[in-house]
Amino acid sequence: MGDHVTLPILAETGYAVLDRCEQRVDEREWLDLEYTGWRSSGITRFAPLTSYAGEIECNGFWNHTPPRTDKDGVWIASQAATAPTLARLARAAGANVGRCRVVELQPNVYADAVYNLHRDDNNRLNPDGAGWVVRSMLNLTDDADSLLILRENRFDPATEVRIPLVAGSHVVVDTQRLWHAVWHRGVRPRYALITSWESGEALRVFVGERHGVAHAAPVPLDARMVDDAQAELHRRIEERRRILEALGIGEPIPWLQEI
Repeated sequence: MGDHVTLPILAETGYAVLDRCEQRVDEREWLDLEYTGWRSSGITRFAPLTSYAGEIECNGFWNHTPPRTDKDGVWIASQAATAPTLARLARAAGANVGRCRVVELQPNVYADAVYNLHRDDNNRLNPDGAGWVVRSMLNLTDDADSLLILRENRFDPATEVRIPLVAGSHVVVDTQRLWHAVWHRGVRPRYALITSWESGEALRVFVGERHGVAHAAPVPLDARMVDDAQAELHRRIEERRRILEALGIGEPIPWLQEI
């Protein structure tokens, strides 16, 4: 993180669980948005509320001209008009908003989530002295059986934290530090509001007012399921390596995705 401004509460675990958001949001706000595909884990679509220049696209801000870090997102007028409550929730922290979008995730299995664990590239071009960019994850649908999976070490399930995704569950995560993915055990798509926020005094106060805690209650899983998922993770990685080798394509930067 260099000399960036960070949130003290994230120093230990890399995440903070906030009070459940009680703001009622009409589901039409997320269902009526315009969605677009984007590289991600699982079968996923995104509906951006902000972007680099107010267009309906999800590309990293550094992939535009002139490039910049994931801050100062431009609100997409048509999307914000469709989802005014979501736009207010994204602004509620008073922090600089970078990319903001609703994610739509189809049901998957635990092994998929483990394989899809990734870290984000939130702070490219972010100068020392500026606020470190983190992600707000606010669940919109009631997915009590689904879990946000966080790991400090991608290959070590002993570092895994599992956070149930009930409606209104709200977590702030340093997604450039923690490997993360969602195991969605529902039968319908899961929707969540994902917002890039810049760390600083405004966000520190916001997290404190919502009683942020750096430790989630343990959610046990069957040990055999965990072991099987680890084995499947390594099998898929090896399968990917062989495919890329056969195609003469080198492996990209190892498992640092930008979504």
